[in-house]
Amino acid sequence: MDVLDPFRHAWVLALLVVPIALIVWTWRRGGHPVVVPFDHARARASGWRFALRAAESLPALLLALVIVILAGPQRWDEPKTRRVLTNIEFCVDVSGSMTAKFGEGDRYDAAMQAINDFLDRRAGDAFGLTFFGNNVLHWVPLTTDISAFRCAPPFMKPGNLPYWFGGTEIGKALLACRTVLLEREQGDRMIVLITDGYSADLGGGREDEIAQKLRADGITVFTVHVAEGGIPDEVVKIAAITGGEAFSAGDPGGLAHVFERIDGMQKTKLEKTHAEATDDFLLYALGGLGLLALGLFAAFGLRYTPW
Repeated sequence: MDVLDPFRHAWVLALLVVPIALIVWTWRRGGHPVVVPFDHARARASGWRFALRAAESLPALLLALVIVILAGPQRWDEPKTRRVLTNIEFCVDVSGSMTAKFGEGDRYDAAMQAINDFLDRRAGDAFGLTFFGNNVLHWVPLTTDISAFRCAPPFMKPGNLPYWFGGTEIGKALLACRTVLLEREQGDRMIVLITDGYSADLGGGREDEIAQKLRADGITVFTVHVAEGGIPDEVVKIAAITGGEAFSAGDPGGLAHVFERIDGMQKTKLEKTHAEATDDFLLYALGGLGLLALGLFAAFGLRYTPW
């Protein structure tokens, strides 16, 4: 590290030659000695001479401190940690089957409630919301402001949607979510797929192709199956290839537990930031106040007489 690194404007330190020259001149100048009579005692003026020279040097020392402060002294802070952002895209099935009874409500309502609970546990991440059937609708862009999620459920209830959302095309939905996540250059990428049925556009190796694309882009897929029966093999395969997992939730309590497990598997990451330079004026300011106090004290007696 360069010795001048502790200063923002190191070139200002060149002005220190002025107070140094003043101090040298103060201590080397001869002056005009004054003869002082002493009765019955030997004159010893060397101690007073030193005290007077020191008092005369105080303004120059104060000027030196001012120059150092103007140079911008700084110090390096300890590196801090910050949360690594996770970009999470919720991909929610709104096909007609999502209106089936699930607990006290239907599958769609339970899924949206579980998502809202999950948001509270992952404060600080960026979330997006995509609805799909046979078509895809990006309802909420990736954002750390989760207020839009709270308002979404009534608008996208499956019974309120046009007929072209009636089917289930998971492959199309995952690729649409991939496009959204690729717009984010920083942070981890994750898709949480919530569905209750089989997809019309998977099978015949199509799931492998989609999974490899997601994996190559660093996107992890977690699948939540909100229906009785087994999880379709295609979505299980996609989750496994991308490093995620597929879960089955037969009731709202199981759905909440699934989201808790996803939260535990996708831990919040912290990284150390670089040390930052901050101003470091305290010691110099205290030194300046000390010199001012000494100068004020010396002005009451440690000075040459005018004659």
